[in-house]
Amino acid sequence: MSSSSSNVEQASACAASLATTTCPYCGVGCGVDVSFDIKGNLASVTGSSDHPANYGRLCVKGSKLLDTNSTEGRLLSPTVMGEQVSWDEAIGQVATKFNDVIAQYGPDAVAFYVSGQLLTEDYYVANKLMKGYIGSANIDTNSRLCMSSAVAAYKRSFGADAVPCCYEDLEQTELLILVGSNAAWTHPVLFQRIERAKKINPDMKVVIVDPRRTSSAELADIHLAIKPGSDVALFNGLIQYLSKEDGLDKNYINSYTEGFDAVLESCLDSTVAHVAKECDVSETNLTHFYELFLTTKKVVTAYCMGVNQSTSGTDKANSIINCHLASGKLGKEGCGPFSLTGQPNAMGGREVGGLANMLACHMDIDNPEHRDTVQSYWGSPSIPTKVGLKAVDMFDDINQGKVKAVWIMATNPMVSMPNRQKIAAALAKCELVVVSDCVQKNDTLDYAHIALPATGWSEKDGTVTNSERRISRQRGLMPASGEAKHDWQIICDVAKAMGFDSGFNFSRPSEIFAEYTGLTSFKNNGTRDLDLSGLCNLSDREYNRLKPIQWPVISSAETKQPDGTKRLFTDGQFYTETGKAQFVDISYTQPEQLTSENFPFVLNSGRIRDQWHTMTRTGKTAELTSHIGRPFLAINPKDADKLNLKDNDLVQLNAAHLCSENLNVCLPVKIDNNQRIGELFAPIHWSATNSSSSNIAALYTDANDKISGQPELKHAAISIVKVDFAHQGQLFVQQNLSIALLKQAFEYFVTTPFDKGTLVSFATNKNLTVLRTWLVNNFPLFEEWVGANSEVFSSTCGLREGQLALSMGTSNRALELDQNWISSLIGELNINPEKLHGLLNLQPDDSFKQGKLICSCFKVGENTIVEAIKQGNCSVDGLGASLKCGTNCGSCKSELSQLITKHKPTILPVDEDKLITLEAV
Repeated sequence: MSSSSSNVEQASACAASLATTTCPYCGVGCGVDVSFDIKGNLASVTGSSDHPANYGRLCVKGSKLLDTNSTEGRLLSPTVMGEQVSWDEAIGQVATKFNDVIAQYGPDAVAFYVSGQLLTEDYYVANKLMKGYIGSANIDTNSRLCMSSAVAAYKRSFGADAVPCCYEDLEQTELLILVGSNAAWTHPVLFQRIERAKKINPDMKVVIVDPRRTSSAELADIHLAIKPGSDVALFNGLIQYLSKEDGLDKNYINSYTEGFDAVLESCLDSTVAHVAKECDVSETNLTHFYELFLTTKKVVTAYCMGVNQSTSGTDKANSIINCHLASGKLGKEGCGPFSLTGQPNAMGGREVGGLANMLACHMDIDNPEHRDTVQSYWGSPSIPTKVGLKAVDMFDDINQGKVKAVWIMATNPMVSMPNRQKIAAALAKCELVVVSDCVQKNDTLDYAHIALPATGWSEKDGTVTNSERRISRQRGLMPASGEAKHDWQIICDVAKAMGFDSGFNFSRPSEIFAEYTGLTSFKNNGTRDLDLSGLCNLSDREYNRLKPIQWPVISSAETKQPDGTKRLFTDGQFYTETGKAQFVDISYTQPEQLTSENFPFVLNSGRIRDQWHTMTRTGKTAELTSHIGRPFLAINPKDADKLNLKDNDLVQLNAAHLCSENLNVCLPVKIDNNQRIGELFAPIHWSATNSSSSNIAALYTDANDKISGQPELKHAAISIVKVDFAHQGQLFVQQNLSIALLKQAFEYFVTTPFDKGTLVSFATNKNLTVLRTWLVNNFPLFEEWVGANSEVFSSTCGLREGQLALSMGTSNRALELDQNWISSLIGELNINPEKLHGLLNLQPDDSFKQGKLICSCFKVGENTIVEAIKQGNCSVDGLGASLKCGTNCGSCKSELSQLITKHKPTILPVDEDKLITLEAV
């Protein structure tokens, strides 16, 4: 039975019932319950109450999964050079070209660049094809951009890529340190669990280590706004402090570790005063943090991209691990160094060898015994003896012509990789660019010679592994859209067309899972951390019913499917040669991309609350773009004053390697007290697919960690210059608009969906007559045009078949119109003259003056919330009770807390000398 047929039968069987699957976004790995209507269509999603990752919670992205699951914008058929072809032709061309390149230039002339969006089964066959049959290790993944430094650090200290903690530790700890993580926005469900734990146990302390004051800092007892990149100095100082204050666990150090003396000696000069200066924080706050770590028995240090995305990311992670080893706070309940994974299956990809420097199942390329184990299990014709090309190096080799053919799967490197212009040059030169994806258009697909349609969430069928090593099923609930195939099917088809018949005769994902789990236990005998022997040889029924479980899952005599393992290293035994954990001697080094007189600002980057990566899915719905609909550049008020910048002014960003007169990156300013002076922040999500000049990848160089290969994506040195345009404005139109059309009218623009069409925020130097001519020429079906002008603004409205279908407002300064207000008018038949008059004068009704949207679920704006706070409603729970904000997905709770802190009424102290009693009266 084919997988697609199985999906159809499953959907039919589930009609008017419920199925469980896993969210496809961040590394929390939330369980999702999906209900079906009587016709077998997806009807609703809710969090799975029994999934150990989320216990019923979903963030706003997860709660809107069905809104982003339409076939609109999907790639539904294979194409070659933009022309639709059959699957046989597309597969044949990929296989023939790969074989030709290998025959002429050798196996290292081809490469795969894959993704944490793939399921483990997809990842497994891709790795098997490249390493076992093509014979090269040139398969790397976008997980290189988020987790490879954490992986390298674990391997250096523990001998394996083994995350020691579980989510329960975040709730059971007495001190939680969040380093380089805005979990309130990037891992919101996990953050809600932390919030609840602190509410239950008010003695629990939270320390945030982050240059920015993010939404997560609302929960913090201490916020250490360290200088970007100075994490190693901070944690080396902690080692010195623990030694000085008798806080070392000498028994643990002597019994279970090696190399501590060298680390301690290198940290002797890291006094509180020295570290405070290096990190640019107060000695008082630093000492308080060190004292908390010293005196608290249960400590978890959870870290994310702010640690990993650095030229010293591996060292930063090891400096954290050193502190836990030195204090014995590891392998115990509520203790340990805990890397929070960025993508839904970044860990699953690591398990099956998705990185260029490893083999499948946590085995190493440079280990002859491991090479023999993998090759003999696969029965494959070859196995690489050298490490393959890591992401940055891979695109270097493509650019230099060494790699002639590349297959990119489920990722968008034109937007996510640093040094965008080099990625573009490389893909333009490459003889064959194959892209497998579920979308019809993104920045990378513009360079594809062959595009292969892959299934998306609700169609894909397999497993994923979250941040706590928990394997969950992502189930195929619906048939594939159009001609789309599962990634594992596409890879197997190409492998067989290349002549590799024997290793790729899989007919369903359960067969791949069985082979993978078998390899984890093959010749293992406790020597490797990744052991899924307890899940070997599951029947299709058992695989389909597999419940979330944490590895290792080791077989036992009692049960075929034991409970898995919560915590690792509880016995103090590690996977190093000696069985002891290794301290790593580390010195603080500055980031590579340092500021200068010409490029004086540090640029930080990251995600925003309601969007995911390059917005190919979350960007489809107004529900997720209403909170933040445009990219921005956050800047400290003092820096803004020096540059004479106001909110929403447009600025051009430049870097030393990108000197150009063109608007490579142009963003509106957001003045933000939460930024340190001299430091900026911009979100990563926008691209050439939805904007003219908003993708910030071009500003980062190829600088990367020499151990892990992870790029430095948190610290670019840039300059900013104000850009003046004659007009700025917004265009609302009841249809989709092409980027090519927008480029005719606007030098700067960003498109955003709203619930009745497209919103374009723009800036231009063209005069108003030219803009109106452009409107009339490009919207010929509009029968009536009306407009208004004043000294500061101009407005134009277009009507079609008696309905308002277009509204454009321009001004000589930034213009922000309420989307909900415009949306209420677009499509209105015989629009009320008073409403039209208000629209032409850009004056919304009072009911639409609620300010920036804070709660996406219930459409509650900032002004409404602030008014309630000023009236004395000064708790998050109280605001939820009266306005509903924060009561559904909970993603806005941190912002509600920020608004309460900012706007709560000031209670003046009482002068007791002036009090009189009733008796005195």
